[in-house]
Amino acid sequence: MKNKKNIEFDKLLSRKAPAFRARAELPRAKYDFAIAYPDPQSLPLNDLLDSLSQGLLEEGADLAWYPDVQGYQPLREYVANKLRTERRMQVTAEQVVLGDGSSQHISMIIDMFIDPGDIAITEDFFYSGTLTTLKTAGADIRGVKCDNSGMLPDVLERTIADLVAQKKRPKLIYTIPTFQNPQGWTMSLERRKALVDIASFYEIPIFEDDCYVDLRYEGENVPAIHSLDPTGQVMYVASFSKIIAPGLRMGYFVGPEEIIGRLRMLRKTGGSGVNQFTALAVHRYAISGLDCHVNTINKIQRTRRDAMLAALGETFDPSASWSTPEGGLYLWLKMPKSVDLSSISQEVLSAGVGYQPGTMFSPDGTTGKNYARLCFGYNPADEIGEGIEILANLFTKAGLF
Repeated sequence: MKNKKNIEFDKLLSRKAPAFRARAELPRAKYDFAIAYPDPQSLPLNDLLDSLSQGLLEEGADLAWYPDVQGYQPLREYVANKLRTERRMQVTAEQVVLGDGSSQHISMIIDMFIDPGDIAITEDFFYSGTLTTLKTAGADIRGVKCDNSGMLPDVLERTIADLVAQKKRPKLIYTIPTFQNPQGWTMSLERRKALVDIASFYEIPIFEDDCYVDLRYEGENVPAIHSLDPTGQVMYVASFSKIIAPGLRMGYFVGPEEIIGRLRMLRKTGGSGVNQFTALAVHRYAISGLDCHVNTINKIQRTRRDAMLAALGETFDPSASWSTPEGGLYLWLKMPKSVDLSSISQEVLSAGVGYQPGTMFSPDGTTGKNYARLCFGYNPADEIGEGIEILANLFTKAGLF
């Protein structure tokens, strides 16, 4: 009993345990075009404080109880009404599950559907957080080529048909159809209908990530894919992160009862409900000032998008091109095929400019070396101009133009 040895956890962990990741601080550049942070000066801190105070005065005693397993009922009712009004989705509060941002629901759905080796269909470049979660789950990720209107239906159908012929039916189609991260496009109504038709024919669930939909600066609203689905095969996730604050960690999921019942099971213990404290603040703020706030931040973000577009046009070589999104927080920069933007990203970061290379968003981790995502949400317009000019000079010095 005196021989004490350190436990070899590697021999005890489950096969689904993720790889070890050392703690490291996320590097921040002065000109931070890497992460989609909102404008910190526009955060509605005083209004949130007032909303929280009101919620605590009216219902604070309820914090003595464990919260509803699906989350605070009045906030779920607000979400259901918002989705009916703005996204044409016929849903009730009982079909809404609150969670810690959207990432919690994305992780739970992937865990629910994907075993190692299972196939997930995605866009050719897509949100790195979901990409990492899929890889951790052992998914075989198949990216479908996109243009400015979203996934190409003929490529999607051919991809699925080939897989089915090999007895490899995909488990899930994950898509970010509005202001896609990182590419910035919005899937057209025709493409959304085609996606639903193809998925329905092959009986493959669609997972619609609509986290940026409220950040529209121009153009016409396009109905949610969920609203076009008569079969109940579309699951939907969105968040308050981009329209209030990421640090609040409050998002929501909509899906069929068969899936929601399993989400309830994942939260079966009394202490695993959604943060009621945050929900009280978000709900009171949402019913009193959120619409006005969204209008305010969209004006700010449109100015910043336009500043980045102008700066790119003034300083970048004609061999480069970029997207012009109608909303969201991202531009998708394309350089000549010979350019490797991943190889100099750290050098550029040391000079004070941050961006994320396209390889961070590709299923194979190598495609997209000549692409980069540029976020315009954090820096003021004048700083965006300064940062893009520095970036252009660094690219010129490195011989990328």
